[in-house]
Parts: sequence; structure tokens; C-alpha cells
Amino acid sequence: MELTKEQADRKRKKLIFTVFMLLMGGLLFFTFFSNTLQSVTLPKVRTVQAVAGGLTYKLEGSGILQPAKQAELANPAGWKVREVLVKKGEAVKKGQKLVLYDSAAAERELEDELAELKKQRIALQNVQDQFIQATVSGDESDLRTTGRELETRKLDLSVQERKIAGLREQLNRVRELLAPFDGVIKEVNAVEGLASAGLPDVVVSSGSAGYLLEIAVDGPLIGRLGTRAGQNIEVEVAQAADQPAYRLEGTIEVMADAGSRSYGSPENGAGTLEAVPQKLLRIHVADPGLKGGEQASVKLEQASSDKGWVLPSEAVHRDGEKRFIFKVEEQLGALGNVFVARKVPIETSAVSEGETMIPADLLYEGDLIILESSEPLQDGNQIRLQ
Repeated sequence: MELTKEQADRKRKKLIFTVFMLLMGGLLFFTFFSNTLQSVTLPKVRTVQAVAGGLTYKLEGSGILQPAKQAELANPAGWKVREVLVKKGEAVKKGQKLVLYDSAAAERELEDELAELKKQRIALQNVQDQFIQATVSGDESDLRTTGRELETRKLDLSVQERKIAGLREQLNRVRELLAPFDGVIKEVNAVEGLASAGLPDVVVSSGSAGYLLEIAVDGPLIGRLGTRAGQNIEVEVAQAADQPAYRLEGTIEVMADAGSRSYGSPENGAGTLEAVPQKLLRIHVADPGLKGGEQASVKLEQASSDKGWVLPSEAVHRDGEKRFIFKVEEQLGALGNVFVARKVPIETSAVSEGETMIPADLLYEGDLIILESSEPLQDGNQIRLQ
């Protein structure tokens, strides 16, 4: 009897132990499954390690060499073209006639005004005769009236003479287009029988004063490179396909404001636009072998003196005027380590060629920087690494 009771007690303890183990196993399973399910639903991020060092600032640009001495000639009167005397590529001398215009209407207007002037002179003579008669007769009233009429006629005559002088000057100035200097005809847009269509009728250029290359560059880059007007810079000029490019020394003549360009900066995975001010560089080169129209380029590189952490610019986010990045922070958890997105504000930074340098005290060696996330992030969000 006692043996049966002992066996029953053992069976009960074994059953209790088995149930306990099953409960603990189920609890562990569901805990693990729950954490696994939760981790799958966390935002998925792509990361990169920041690199200690500095940026390399690069100034690059290309364009077509244009003659430094060039004149775009047009007929401001808008007259029809009577005859075109030159062709594209033709060499011309200063004062040479390039285009003749139909000035018949202006000449008729001048003739009409000359006839009007003659009429006014005759009318003035009549008033002068009346003034003489009033003087002889001694009629004070008539004398005052004819005196005023005489002054009025003289004023009208003076106005008419100036009008005629202006018409003559305009006629002599715009009836023909003259070359302003020795050079070559670069463009001919004038068409016989038609008025000017907005473009210059003739473009004359000369290589005697050298050639110009114009490129647009980011204003902040100019400041970091210390580029200035009067600085010498190497210019590479392309030649025919079977000949290597050759290098010339150019001089930056002008640095002028040139508006701004839009620059894309990611913010929570979406692109935002930032205006970057531009500078126009006008570079002068001179060489007997140049003819104009060649493709030319410049390239200037300089390493920054400042050092910090260099990371892709796509990792930098904006919130209004504020900038920040997300780094990965590893924390201890009940079932293992978890990863958290930690927001790091950036007060100062430098940018070059898709890279951004931030101060060295913001990160530690080995820190992972979040480049992109499957969902918008907030400071302290749990994440899963790609």
C-alpha cells in the first residue's frame, strides 16, 4: 500500500515537472517568436562607416573658347536689309561696309522735313516784313503782336533744324553696318528683303585680344579654394581626335554672381532642394594657335586643411535650417542586443563632390551612420540592420 502511494507521488511530481517544462518552453518560444516578429517589423536601414580625414575640393568646368573681342551688330531702326556684303568666315577691315539697309522711307521723311523747314523760313520772312511795317507805322499794339509772332517763328525754325539734323544723323548711322575693328565674320543673320528678327545681323570677332572661357562654379567652393580674380589657372584645350589636348596658362579675369542652382538633400528618405549660389568665372587665354570655338576645360584640386569625419552627403538630413545625421547605437536587451537610431545634430559642415565632413568630436571610430531607411526615423527608434 505504501509502495503504491509512493509511485503515485512520483508520477504526480513528474507530471508537474513536465507541465512546468512545457509552460517554460512555450513561454520561451512565444517570447522568442514575439521578438523575432517585432524585429521583422522594425525599420530596415542601410549604413556606412564614417572615414576620418579631410575633403578634397575640386573645381571643374568646361566650355567653348570665345574671342575676347567680339561685337554683335544690329540695326536699331529695324529697317529691311537691302544687301548683305559679307559671308561667315570672311576677314574684314575696320570701317568696311557689311550690310546695306533700305533707307527710302527715312530719306522721304527727311525730304518732307526739309520742305517743312523751307515753309517755315518763308513764313518767318513774312512775319519779319510785318514787324518792319509795324515799326514804321509806330503802332505799339501791332508791334508787340508781330514781335511775339516773330520769336515764335524763330523757335519753330530752331526745333525743325534740330529735327532734321537728327534725321540726317540717324540716316547716316543706320543706313549701313560697318565693321568696328579688324576681324572675322563669325555670324551673318541678316537676310536680304527682311527686317532684323531679334538676332544681331552680323557678329564680328577678333582673336587679337585672346579668348575667353566661361564656367559656372558653386560660390562656397570658390571660397574654400581661395580662388580670386587675377589668379592664373591651367586650361586644357581639346584638339582633333587623333591629337592630344594641350595645356595653356589662363588668367581669371572676372568673378561675377550667376544666380543659384538647386541641390538635392535627402530628408527622411525624400529629396528636398537647397539653393546653392553660383559664381561665373571668365578665364582669359592667349595663344597664336587658337582660332576660337575649341572645347576647353579647367580642373583645380586642393585638400582641405581641416580634418573630421567624412561621410556621404546623402546621410545628412535637414529640418528647416538645422542639419543632422542618424548613427546606430547598440543597446543591451533581455534576449540580446538591440539597435537604436540616435539623432546627432550638425552645426558646421563642409561639402565637396557628394561628401560631407563633420567635426571630429561628433562620432567615435567604428560608428555606423544610417544612409537610408525603409521608414521615416525619429530619435530612439529601434531599427534592424540591412
